[in-house]
Amino acid sequence: MTDDAMIEVSNLTKRFAGYEAVSGLSFTVGRGEIVGLLGPNGAGKTTTMRILSCFLPATSGSARVAGFDVCTQADEVRRRIGYMPENNPLYLEMRVREYLRFRARLKGLGFTQTRQRVERVIEQCGLTEVGKRIIGHLSKGYKQRVGLADALVHEPELVILDEPTIGLDPSQIRSVRQLIKDLGHHHTVLISTHILPEVEMTCSRVLIMREGKILAADTPENLQRTMSKDAQTIAEILAPREDLVSCWEQMPEIEHYDLSAAEGSYYRVALTGVDGQDLRPVIFDLAKEHGWQLRELSRTRHSLEDIYIRLTRPESEEETF
Repeated sequence: MTDDAMIEVSNLTKRFAGYEAVSGLSFTVGRGEIVGLLGPNGAGKTTTMRILSCFLPATSGSARVAGFDVCTQADEVRRRIGYMPENNPLYLEMRVREYLRFRARLKGLGFTQTRQRVERVIEQCGLTEVGKRIIGHLSKGYKQRVGLADALVHEPELVILDEPTIGLDPSQIRSVRQLIKDLGHHHTVLISTHILPEVEMTCSRVLIMREGKILAADTPENLQRTMSKDAQTIAEILAPREDLVSCWEQMPEIEHYDLSAAEGSYYRVALTGVDGQDLRPVIFDLAKEHGWQLRELSRTRHSLEDIYIRLTRPESEEETF
């Protein structure tokens, strides 16, 4: 394992009775990365996270965290990870500070270190006002914060978060999202979520899974660039229709165009470039040369949601998509 890799997974497979939840999975996560693990229900995200956190054994293959094997060196791995599962198993009858001190001691921290770390994560996770309150009386958002504080209390190198914002309202989501972004300054973070704008805002890289396999692994920007062959340049131009048609027909950069009347005397055109070429500079220069007025010049862009849906849709639907 290389020094800059926090997670290294090779041909990881997990079989349950009757099906294969994870099938030959291979990927790496570098130190300091915030990586989003995406996929529909049943894609194998939670199973992968449970194997990495030493909660489940793999059927075959290998996985290492911070250089330690999750199967043969599980104790060393557990010391280096903070894991927050989807359904937070909090002790609802305990008070927040009491619970965090209890969890810190379970994770091997001494008394002095426990006090210091508990106060640190209470401040870090915005729990100062509720430190003395019973966990069961807290809102869903605060319970998620307690779970996150629990995952951080022993200063892990790797933080694994399984659907950390599920069930939260928009305000709570923004708050937890900011906490996750802040974690990236000091930790490696692996996060599973269905909220795709959250991934675009927080993650440096995404792994998209379907049926236990990784279909794509790259930055959101690179994924969008890879799919840019379907992107179009949109322009609204004040010019004679015949002149526009003549230009589009003669330009070798244009593969296809769709011209229609727009408001006023303008025409709206959707241009598809050869090999996904960005035609905005060409159209701008053309309008400047002919003295045409441009009211709009933009380029359609695939969102991460578009990419996710295209990659994870069932094979039976692909022909009709």
